[in-house]
Amino acid sequence: MATKDEKRRSREREYEEVLVVIKEMVNTLNTSLEGIETQPFNSEDYMRFYTAVYNITSPHPIREYSQELYDKYREICEEHLNSKVLPSLRGKRDQDLLQELVRKWANYKTMTRWLSRFFHYLERYFIPIRQLPSLQENSFIAFYNLVYGEINGQVRNTVISMINQERNGELIDQELVKSIVTIYVEMGIESMKYYEQDFEESLLKESAVFYSENASKWMQNEPYEDYMFMVEKCLKREKEIVSSYLQATTQKKILQVWSVTSNVWKCEFLASESQCQTGG
Repeated sequence: MATKDEKRRSREREYEEVLVVIKEMVNTLNTSLEGIETQPFNSEDYMRFYTAVYNITSPHPIREYSQELYDKYREICEEHLNSKVLPSLRGKRDQDLLQELVRKWANYKTMTRWLSRFFHYLERYFIPIRQLPSLQENSFIAFYNLVYGEINGQVRNTVISMINQERNGELIDQELVKSIVTIYVEMGIESMKYYEQDFEESLLKESAVFYSENASKWMQNEPYEDYMFMVEKCLKREKEIVSSYLQATTQKKILQVWSVTSNVWKCEFLASESQCQTGG
């Protein structure tokens, strides 16, 4: 009969074997994401990977490795981001950066969906009992911290620049803008915190600057009737922009910024007209 120490060593060997299986699983996923394989797992491999993780995380008289596997999941995500995602984003600029980010985000979500299936036992029992962040939340936090922590400024500024280009009558890739906005929303899962703090806040500030500069030009170069026509035209375009690719929650805020700015310049315009008439 095996002693307690022998059983413990046997359980440790089992855990080490599972780590090897997990490495194989991750390599298979990475190969699939690179487009080499369209279907990452056959039914036999799927059950082998799922069973290996289940056996090492389910209750056991010697020891379960739920915490270790929970930490391993986060480690896999971070390793993927550092080795596969960030190197492909670094050095890219403007719309090339946005397009690559959209592609990498889609691949990353695919990878984490598969991983969550294999680590499902953690999601069902270990995480609720310990009241820990879900696997999805862990993976999205890792993406936000590592990827957006490095490139958010570039991404945000490029998107706002594209929006301003459309405000000036240029054609832009609206689907690309919408896809980037969606990433901000999806990273927050059920919260809009990333969208609001990392994108919307700057958008509203830049919008106020854009409106102010344009209103000033119109006031200097157009009579009052034409000025008001330009204001109404701009307001209509802002509504179209919001409905095309921004979140509905932004509509009220951005239109309020526009309303405040246009009213300030309207008052200054009328005051200027009045002074001119008085002086005449």
